[in-house]
Amino acid sequence: MTGILGALGNHLWQSTAFAACAGLATLAFRANRAAVRHAIWLAASVKFLVPFAALMAIGPLVHVRAPATSQRRIVVRTVIETVGQPFAQTASPVALARTSSAWDGIAHTLPLVLLILWIAGALAVLAVWCVRWRRVAAVVRRATAVHDGSTVDALRRIAEASGVGRSIALVATDAPLEPGVFGILRPVLLWPQRIALHLDDDQIAAVLTHEVAHVRRRDNLAAALHMLVDALFWFHPLVWWIGARLMDERERACDETVVGSGSCPEVYAETILRSCRAFLESPLPCVAGVTGSNLALRIERIMRREASHPLSAPKKLLLAALAGGAVAAPIVMGAAAPARARIDASITSAHLLLPADQAAPAFEVASVRPIRSMATKEMIDTQPGGRFTATNVTLRQLIRFAYHLQDFQVSGGPAWLADDRFDIVAKAEGGELDDPFEAEKLGPASRGQMMLRTLLAERFKLQVHTDSRQETVYALTIVRPDGRLGPQLQPTTRDCAARENGAAAPAGKATALSASPPCGMRVLPGTMLAGGVRLAQFANALAPFVGRLVQDRTGLSGDFEFALRWTPDQIPQGFDRKAGAMGLAPIDPDGPSLMTALREQLGLQLTAQKAPIEILIIDRAERPTEH
Repeated sequence: MTGILGALGNHLWQSTAFAACAGLATLAFRANRAAVRHAIWLAASVKFLVPFAALMAIGPLVHVRAPATSQRRIVVRTVIETVGQPFAQTASPVALARTSSAWDGIAHTLPLVLLILWIAGALAVLAVWCVRWRRVAAVVRRATAVHDGSTVDALRRIAEASGVGRSIALVATDAPLEPGVFGILRPVLLWPQRIALHLDDDQIAAVLTHEVAHVRRRDNLAAALHMLVDALFWFHPLVWWIGARLMDERERACDETVVGSGSCPEVYAETILRSCRAFLESPLPCVAGVTGSNLALRIERIMRREASHPLSAPKKLLLAALAGGAVAAPIVMGAAAPARARIDASITSAHLLLPADQAAPAFEVASVRPIRSMATKEMIDTQPGGRFTATNVTLRQLIRFAYHLQDFQVSGGPAWLADDRFDIVAKAEGGELDDPFEAEKLGPASRGQMMLRTLLAERFKLQVHTDSRQETVYALTIVRPDGRLGPQLQPTTRDCAARENGAAAPAGKATALSASPPCGMRVLPGTMLAGGVRLAQFANALAPFVGRLVQDRTGLSGDFEFALRWTPDQIPQGFDRKAGAMGLAPIDPDGPSLMTALREQLGLQLTAQKAPIEILIIDRAERPTEH
């Protein structure tokens, strides 16, 4: 449900931005006919009913050749996606670090509460519209149809001169409503029986001209569409403001039609004032009358006899460009998406993007051999001299290692990805493969991981793309408000960088954590020992034990060493004997759980919350030929 709220947030942002652009566009046409501005505001209203993603979905039906990938295009694409979908972005580490467990409970129930409020508001607005519609419809049903007479003759004459092909029925009513057009497909002119007592023939002709203009412009249909927008987005103030602008411009457009047909402005202005004194305004926007909008401003405009300038050629081009761009831009972006996915699917993902002039690194030689025996040892190892070996591993394990992902971040692909096993021996020319542990600490993938991605694309025909999904994750945060850590977690005194460069690392002072590896991590059932490790690496190591992605939100930088011991839910048979051989204490069956050990030993905690996580989706994979 959080994902739905995120999509709604993106849609509201895009529609609001579109409405702001429409408002600026109306300023460019403020000296032109009101019908032009009404059309622009109507487009802004309809945009709330048409999500940006719906137009993009049309794009894949259009075949567009993929452009050459470049770093500049990637940056531009990232900016577009960030601006277009701001509610899909990850919250800042500081904000997440300060999130309390109490807020987590609210965050889980908030989407449901908001959904209930939205439905209640929409039903309330629709109920009001329906009640008003039924009242006006009841008045129309009780009214008497008028088939002849001077008013009917004038109505037919004006409709024919205005180019209205459909017949407009006229019904007389004794209700105190103003003259107004009711209905969308079959318009009916609701005509007060007492109108002749208040208006003369010229004024009646002006009213008829005004109402025929509403029919010709299909104003009731436009108003009904915006009433639907009002009901669905009742909480958005801009929607109601757009409704006021639509009402103002449609009445002004009809006023321009009446004055342009030859009616005297003074007579027409007096007609509107008399109608206001004698009759009630229509209770529905989709029943177009004569007295709507801001009366004082309408009268002022009519009396000033302002002439509307026709659209010049440049403004026609501008209007066409705005209309075409609003529809074509998302379709073109959607059309480019499949081609962009094919580029990303070869050997790259969202966090591995190479310039167009830089070739993907590859092993000099590589051997891939399917395993047919029941081997027990599983291993992926990078060795000095650029040598890479993988023993008894699945393609899914290779993908996880190459892209440095958790198992639940890999989706799709054939079933054999997690069943078939392979041995891989590869050799890189000219240099080391780099340590993937250190690469994880620094961020970018290691040289060996990059080469493995290329190998998977060439030998397994692997094609992937990435996606972002809202999932429940754990945030690793500090328990104590003062930021003090637990007794088994402390900044490291070991210089791992010097060790990687071949120099002798300082021994550092003896501590209770001396059993931790000098620079690395040992992960065993119920035990995790580390030295020279970033807390982000520790968070990744925790993920398999808790079944969710763990994100470091401690705000702490630098390398740490720690010793974490807990009692797993299931102790592997015979592990205590093996642990003794490795110099580790046996697992205490009555020891703390992982969550408790985190709090007591390291001073850290895991807090559940919703966040977007990267998912690697496998589009294609084939079994390799043995060689």
